[in-house]
Amino acid sequence: MPLTMARIGETNTIKRVGGKAETRKFLENLGFVTGGFVTVVSEISGNLILNVKDSRVALGKDMANKIMV
Repeated sequence: MPLTMARIGETNTIKRVGGKAETRKFLENLGFVTGGFVTVVSEISGNLILNVKDSRVALGKDMANKIMV
């Protein structure tokens, strides 16, 4: 399922990162790698605040939909 459907406070394992090569590289640099863990901290109108690799990251709905958990 896409990351936008994950529950708040639940830790999920990243199964796949989709999108164009440049998008995947951008997300990898933020810490979104296959097999990594991500937790949704909060959601505001589809946009997410996430915990990934001991950092907080804000992602828009379109980017979060490219990450499958």
